[in-house]
Amino acid sequence: MSSSTAFPGQSPLAETAPLSLCAREPHVPADRLVAEMVPPPRFDSVRFDTYVPDPNQPSQSEAVTVLAGFAAGLGGAHATGAGRRRWFSKKPAAPAGPRGVYLDGGYGVGKTHLLASLWHATPAEPSLKAFGTFVELTNLVGALGFQQTVRTLSGHRLLCIDEFELDDPGDTVLVSSLLSRLVEAGVALAATSNTLPGKLGEGRFAAADFLREIQGLSAHFRPLRIDGEDYRHRGLPEAPVPYDDEQVTRAAYATPGASLDDFPGLLDHLARVHPSRYGALTDDIGAVCLTGVTAVPDQSTALRLVVLADRLYDREVPVLASGLPFDRLFSDEMLNGGYRKKYFRAISRLTALARDAKGLVAQ
Repeated sequence: MSSSTAFPGQSPLAETAPLSLCAREPHVPADRLVAEMVPPPRFDSVRFDTYVPDPNQPSQSEAVTVLAGFAAGLGGAHATGAGRRRWFSKKPAAPAGPRGVYLDGGYGVGKTHLLASLWHATPAEPSLKAFGTFVELTNLVGALGFQQTVRTLSGHRLLCIDEFELDDPGDTVLVSSLLSRLVEAGVALAATSNTLPGKLGEGRFAAADFLREIQGLSAHFRPLRIDGEDYRHRGLPEAPVPYDDEQVTRAAYATPGASLDDFPGLLDHLARVHPSRYGALTDDIGAVCLTGVTAVPDQSTALRLVVLADRLYDREVPVLASGLPFDRLFSDEMLNGGYRKKYFRAISRLTALARDAKGLVAQ
């Protein structure tokens, strides 16, 4: 349909043909990939003073104090780049104490809030601080290459890694090697992580797993335990009942900036776009409308969908869908396998975005 053609039964003046994610093949320059390594929009305004510690969990207040001090200690010449302009300077001596902090806590204790607050509080220009998930960091290496990533991030003052993933040994070794090079260059590190599959108490405290998996880097991290209620007992969130194809299509035509795609077609398209470009794939999208949602057929497809779900959630893009509810996207085998935490996260995030999309459907 042309942009001037209305959906049947609707006013042609009020309706515009929706966009299509499947029609997009973004080419993202390397400088944009690095420039976009900042806290997601939903964490734009978080700060240490907006974190509300649980009075029954003193470790939460202590974490704020320790992280604020850590941020303050990252000021100085390197943060502004001035140190690199000294004519006769040698490589600066490594500061005393760990150059990294690991936020060790379960679900719902605000680790990402605190990690983003650390990024905001660190006295350096945004171009000298980087914030991203473990997946975004591995995607950056995939897009730029290892050596170029080292060169690009070595001038940074701070690198924050949310959801450091311990379930892929190859990626863990890759990122550990990268971080070793960055520590040598004077970059400070901060991280949260998931836990290894099959661990007792999974999702709660992972410091021992984290420090063991990064091996030679462990001396550079100070574990900072953040106690709090474990939200695992909530299990899978109950997804909203899906709409029918006609409701989703009408909403897509009535919503400015909405995209409309067939779900299986979108899954096929994701295989042709590098995951580092999934953020650009959603540029200027006001809502994502999907018809014919089905169970994800295989693990590779599922992992790509997880990355897209993260980018949509970061950008707070509502998702309206027909077909299967989002809590039935992944098979029992997937939900009980090594990547189950990714799939639970994707279901949780897509469910939240589906709830946000309810207002798009005319009552």
